[in-house]
Amino acid sequence: MVDKVRYIGLMSGTSADGIDLALVEFDPTEQQHANAANLKASYYQAYDDDTQAQIMSLYDASPHELDRANSLHIELAEQFAQAITAFLQQENLTAADITAIGCHGQTIRHRPASGQYNRRPFTLQIGCLQTLALLTGVRVVGDFRAKDIALGGQGAPLVPAFHQAIFGCAEKDVFVVNIGGIANISFLPHKADASTLGFDTGPGNALLDYWYSQHQTGRFDPQGQWASTGTVCPALLKQMLSDDYFLQAAPKSTGREYFNSQWLAKYCANSSLPAADIQATLTTLTADTIAQAIKQLSRQAKVYICGGGMNNNHLISLLNQKLENHQLIKTEQKNISSDALEAMAFAWLAFAFDENIFGNIPAVTGASRPAVLGVSVNP
Repeated sequence: MVDKVRYIGLMSGTSADGIDLALVEFDPTEQQHANAANLKASYYQAYDDDTQAQIMSLYDASPHELDRANSLHIELAEQFAQAITAFLQQENLTAADITAIGCHGQTIRHRPASGQYNRRPFTLQIGCLQTLALLTGVRVVGDFRAKDIALGGQGAPLVPAFHQAIFGCAEKDVFVVNIGGIANISFLPHKADASTLGFDTGPGNALLDYWYSQHQTGRFDPQGQWASTGTVCPALLKQMLSDDYFLQAAPKSTGREYFNSQWLAKYCANSSLPAADIQATLTTLTADTIAQAIKQLSRQAKVYICGGGMNNNHLISLLNQKLENHQLIKTEQKNISSDALEAMAFAWLAFAFDENIFGNIPAVTGASRPAVLGVSVNP
């Protein structure tokens, strides 16, 4: 009889607020591998202000960025290792108890199409796999996105295959909406002949956090309280919604190198609107782009919400209004921590690498074929 195996998934998202870890147990004998994923424990380690500032400074071109990126590449691996060591101590485990770490790393640049400065599509995640393996004594599987890019795909999103097995329903369409710095959806149709889809809808918390930090004290708008005091500006919202990204058909993915302070300045640099009104408008932008994507794919569905945006009560209230024919559900109702879900997915991708399971869905990313994703690094 094959023993169950334990993997740690490690995720640092576009909000750049900290490190999410998930300890996941798998049964290799199960045919539906993701259904056999059992979350045993989770852990979060926040970044200090300096680390977050270093990460966010790399989202845009700036002086000495190559030196700073490679230095942070090592520093983040050291912080990842510290978090894993603390996590193992919390769970009374040792490195020998873990089969592998599935490490997403920290995205600092995502260019899924050629552009003014990049002649070839690429995506870049930092957090040195070699350093992480040596410091933890655990094998690391990472660099999950590169092969999909090499196959002509976007390299993102990679979580829909995992979502399909965890949340798929034979009776009703299902969406999984992750509202991080960037918001993305997985569409899991109940019809057997329909394709699983997934894409980035646009900004999630990225613009909200930036605008809040410029006008209030703190990194983010707790529960959307400040946004709720503002009034939405229809003209500004219409201008923002006319951006080419929102009109683009899937497959598509984006990042904070696009939806950033420069993007916001195009619309707000000369605005006389109160700052709270712009925050209210940005919150509605996030809600509208998520809701529009969902309604274009299904008239009625279960919609599971996860990610940091789930804690923005004002945003969730807007989504409930805009998706009145849909059922919004927190992932906790399926006994799955919303904070741990993405980290779980990267634990599964590491397991999929070891079991030779395809980790991408060509209908989602646009890759020419499905593939086993990642590379393995021994300590």
